[in-house]
Amino acid sequence: QVQLQESGPGLVISSQTLSLTCIVSGASITTTGYAWTWIRQPPGKGLEWIGYISWSDSIYYSPSLKSRTSISRDTCKNHITLQLSSVTPEDTAVYYCARRLWPLRYDDWGQGTQVTVSS
Repeated sequence: QVQLQESGPGLVISSQTLSLTCIVSGASITTTGYAWTWIRQPPGKGLEWIGYISWSDSIYYSPSLKSRTSISRDTCKNHITLQLSSVTPEDTAVYYCARRLWPLRYDDWGQGTQVTVSS
Protein backbone atom coordinates (compact mmCIF):
# COMPACT_ATOMS: atom_id res chain seq x y z
CA GLN A 1 0.00 0.00 0.00
CA VAL A 2 1.42 3.33 -1.09
CA GLN A 3 1.17 6.16 1.40
CA LEU A 4 2.02 9.81 0.94
CA GLN A 5 2.33 12.18 3.88
CA GLU A 6 2.80 15.90 3.47
CA SER A 7 4.56 17.82 6.18
CA GLY A 8 5.58 21.41 6.73
CA PRO A 9 4.77 24.59 8.59
CA GLY A 10 1.12 25.46 8.89
CA LEU A 11 1.87 29.18 8.94
CA VAL A 12 4.22 31.15 6.72
CA ILE A 13 4.90 34.88 6.71
CA SER A 14 4.42 36.82 3.49
CA SER A 15 7.51 37.15 1.30
CA GLN A 16 9.13 34.08 2.86
CA THR A 17 9.66 30.68 1.27
CA LEU A 18 7.26 27.83 1.88
CA SER A 19 8.87 24.40 2.13
CA LEU A 20 6.87 21.19 2.17
CA THR A 21 7.95 17.55 2.17
CA CYS A 22 6.04 14.56 0.87
CA ILE A 23 7.21 11.39 2.59
CA VAL A 24 6.51 8.33 0.46
CA SER A 25 6.19 4.79 1.75
CA GLY A 26 5.22 1.58 0.03
CA ALA A 27 6.80 2.56 -3.30
CA SER A 28 10.03 4.00 -4.59
CA ILE A 29 9.91 7.48 -6.07
CA THR A 30 12.15 6.17 -8.86
CA THR A 31 9.65 3.53 -9.99
CA THR A 32 9.33 3.82 -13.75
CA GLY A 33 6.17 5.42 -15.03
CA TYR A 34 5.21 7.57 -12.09
CA ALA A 35 5.24 11.33 -11.64
CA TRP A 36 5.14 12.80 -8.16
CA THR A 37 2.92 15.81 -8.27
CA TRP A 38 2.15 18.79 -6.07
CA ILE A 39 -1.39 20.19 -6.19
CA ARG A 40 -3.09 22.77 -4.03
CA GLN A 41 -6.60 23.92 -3.27
CA PRO A 42 -7.17 27.48 -2.07
CA PRO A 43 -10.17 28.03 0.17
CA GLY A 44 -13.39 28.04 -1.82
CA LYS A 45 -11.61 27.24 -5.08
CA GLY A 46 -10.77 24.25 -7.20
CA LEU A 47 -7.61 22.22 -7.42
CA GLU A 48 -4.56 23.95 -8.85
CA TRP A 49 -1.74 21.92 -10.32
CA ILE A 50 1.71 23.13 -9.22
CA GLY A 51 4.17 20.76 -10.86
CA TYR A 52 5.78 17.35 -10.82
CA ILE A 53 9.01 15.43 -10.72
CA SER A 54 9.10 12.18 -12.63
CA TRP A 55 10.70 8.82 -11.99
CA SER A 56 13.50 9.91 -14.32
CA ASP A 57 14.03 13.23 -12.50
CA SER A 58 12.29 15.32 -15.16
CA ILE A 59 10.60 18.35 -13.67
CA TYR A 60 7.77 20.48 -14.96
CA TYR A 61 6.07 23.47 -13.36
CA SER A 62 2.83 25.29 -13.88
CA PRO A 63 3.64 28.35 -16.00
CA SER A 64 1.82 30.60 -13.55
CA LEU A 65 4.00 29.45 -10.64
CA LYS A 66 7.20 28.50 -12.41
CA SER A 67 9.21 31.56 -11.39
CA ARG A 68 8.61 30.84 -7.69
CA THR A 69 8.56 27.03 -7.58
CA SER A 70 11.18 24.39 -7.03
CA ILE A 71 10.49 20.67 -6.78
CA SER A 72 13.20 18.21 -5.86
CA ARG A 73 13.61 14.71 -4.52
CA ASP A 74 15.78 12.72 -2.15
CA THR A 75 16.02 9.18 -3.39
CA CYS A 76 17.75 7.99 -0.23
CA LYS A 77 14.97 9.28 2.00
CA ASN A 78 12.30 8.57 -0.64
CA HIS A 79 10.65 11.92 -0.38
CA ILE A 80 9.69 14.87 -2.56
CA THR A 81 10.14 18.51 -1.64
CA LEU A 82 8.25 21.61 -2.74
CA GLN A 83 9.58 25.11 -2.27
CA LEU A 84 7.49 28.15 -3.12
CA SER A 85 9.20 31.49 -2.72
CA SER A 86 7.90 34.99 -2.14
CA VAL A 87 4.58 33.74 -0.83
CA THR A 88 1.55 35.97 -0.40
CA PRO A 89 -1.82 35.36 1.27
CA GLU A 90 -3.03 34.12 -2.14
CA ASP A 91 -0.82 31.08 -1.63
CA THR A 92 -2.94 30.02 1.33
CA ALA A 93 -4.27 26.56 0.46
CA VAL A 94 -4.34 22.90 1.31
CA TYR A 95 -1.29 21.40 -0.39
CA TYR A 96 -1.35 17.82 -1.64
CA CYS A 97 1.19 15.48 -3.09
CA ALA A 98 -0.01 12.76 -5.38
CA ARG A 99 1.38 9.86 -7.36
CA ARG A 100 0.40 9.84 -11.00
CA LEU A 101 0.71 6.90 -13.34
CA TRP A 102 1.97 8.96 -16.25
CA PRO A 103 0.13 10.24 -18.18
CA LEU A 104 -3.05 8.56 -17.05
CA ARG A 105 -4.54 8.65 -13.61
CA TYR A 106 -3.68 9.76 -10.12
CA ASP A 107 -3.30 6.58 -8.12
CA ASP A 108 -2.53 7.87 -4.65
CA TRP A 109 -2.93 11.10 -2.71
CA GLY A 110 -1.67 12.40 0.57
CA GLN A 111 -4.19 13.71 3.07
CA GLY A 112 -3.05 17.27 2.42
CA THR A 113 -1.58 19.89 4.66
CA GLN A 114 -3.04 23.31 5.36
CA VAL A 115 -0.72 26.24 4.76
CA THR A 116 -1.74 29.74 5.73
CA VAL A 117 0.24 32.75 4.62
CA SER A 118 -0.11 35.71 6.93
CA SER A 119 0.49 39.27 5.90
